[in-house]
Amino acid sequence: MQLRVFTEPQQGATYDDLLAVARRAEETGFDAFFRSDHYLAMGGDGLPGPTDAWLTLAGLARETSTIRLGTLMTAGTFRLPGPLAISVAQVDQMSGGRVELGLGSGWFEAEHTAYGIPFPSLGERFDRYAEQLAVVTGLWSTREGENFSFAGEHYVLTNSPALPKPVQPGGIPVLVGGRGAKRTPALAARYAAEFNTPFTSAADAAGLFDRVRAACADVGRDPATMTLSSALVLCVGATDAELARRAAAIGRDVDELRANGVAGSPAQAVDTLGRFAEAGATRVYLQVLDLADLDHLDLVAAQVAPQLG
Repeated sequence: MQLRVFTEPQQGATYDDLLAVARRAEETGFDAFFRSDHYLAMGGDGLPGPTDAWLTLAGLARETSTIRLGTLMTAGTFRLPGPLAISVAQVDQMSGGRVELGLGSGWFEAEHTAYGIPFPSLGERFDRYAEQLAVVTGLWSTREGENFSFAGEHYVLTNSPALPKPVQPGGIPVLVGGRGAKRTPALAARYAAEFNTPFTSAADAAGLFDRVRAACADVGRDPATMTLSSALVLCVGATDAELARRAAAIGRDVDELRANGVAGSPAQAVDTLGRFAEAGATRVYLQVLDLADLDHLDLVAAQVAPQLG
């Protein structure tokens, strides 16, 4: 199982904070550094304020060398799909082909009203999201020297040169995630390299994975070509006191974290991750909320990751 570090910078982080986490994650052998794409804290003051996801990843692309970089998830409401495709392809070039794009429909209304971003109804957001996936992947997959056109209800592109191109073989992996029963699995089967279940139990993740496998089969895609992953909050301690300190630092209860996250002792974390592996996940995004606690990453890298094979 691959372990990836997943951060929530809107809760309060500078670029330098994120760089420190990304570098430590790279040094200790984590597979990737991902960040959320939000402009407003969800509880707390969020000081010193939000950082832009793709500006951050562009900087990290030049200041790391091996770790993969991406978003979980970029909000489709924040950017037009054509310029988004340009930005992500450029960061892919800047990183030497280490970028992945998690793309979602957008959901947090307060951050839209706070920064003047339109927030359509759920149905319209999802309709736009489906078109965004078609546009972004269509631009990237258009052969160099050919043009890309798209006529949707919300986005129209005419004779786009579809540049720049990603540099990594096979193109930039796209992640789709969520708990939707029909449209989300169908979009994943059509456009995504990876499907992610956010903050669910292993049993619920298994059910969502089954839906995505079925959606792949419905469109004639081999379900084995879909990477299946989960995102879970991380809180591991070598001792009970260390665990309690880490839980208190993120404002969570130890028992609640044990029930809903990758939490407890290193052995308990291994057991939890094993249940998700049995459910079908081959990759887990560990949500790291205290970005100053780099020793947390060291512990997981030394005592959890080696047990996962």
